[in-house]
Amino acid sequence: MTAVEATGLRYAYPDGTLAVDGIDVTVDDGERVALLGPNGAGKSTLLQLLGGLVEPDDGTVRYFGETTDADAVRDRVSVLTQDPADYLFNPTVREDLAYGPAQLDVPREEVDRRIERLADRLDLDGLLSKPPFRLSGGEQRRAALASALAVEPDLLLLDEPVSNVDAANREAVLALLDELAAEGVTLVVSTPDTELVPRVADRVSLLAADGTVVAEGSTREVLTDADLLRACDLRPPQVVRLFADREDVPLTVDEAAERLD
Repeated sequence: MTAVEATGLRYAYPDGTLAVDGIDVTVDDGERVALLGPNGAGKSTLLQLLGGLVEPDDGTVRYFGETTDADAVRDRVSVLTQDPADYLFNPTVREDLAYGPAQLDVPREEVDRRIERLADRLDLDGLLSKPPFRLSGGEQRRAALASALAVEPDLLLLDEPVSNVDAANREAVLALLDELAAEGVTLVVSTPDTELVPRVADRVSLLAADGTVVAEGSTREVLTDADLLRACDLRPPQVVRLFADREDVPLTVDEAAERLD
């Protein structure tokens, strides 16, 4: 089944600048897909279009093969934008995590269960009673992610999910995304970071600076094509650069270590 399917998406900013130009994207249920591109390629805008936060100037987005009405699937779709303030606006972090489920009439006992589970997984236990504005940037990112996950979505759209997150908590966030994928949650991650993509995606839609998709393929196919990445103003992953003269270019450090054994 298709989780989200976009056809002919086009969107221009109020000043007339074209951000997304005729993009088609299809993400099947349970897939992990990266929207990869340089800064200014329209990735964040595309993610918001896919999540129904922004209306396209042209084109359509269909969810779960059923509807083009994003509001009809708010209990199944969550979007984590770059700005944690989009999710953190209540007096305490706990109240922010409870907000989404409460709008869906989830019973209070179940809401509390979800909050405790997410707090444990994202190391938020000591932060639940704090005002969100008292948190560090990385803490706010984790709290915002927890808020997005509190509705237990089937489709999760993430805009640079580990931006400003310290190394230890970055691994916790990435491990959680692995768990969600294993549970069948569909993940779409927007990022300019070629080093992150192998960790979060099995397939890539590569965007150019003009807001178009210039290539689609497996993570390995796209990330080992150094010329293609450079043409899109992206730096290939370090391990790809180091082993560029080999026929079987590794994609990760672990793969490189295996080939050197």
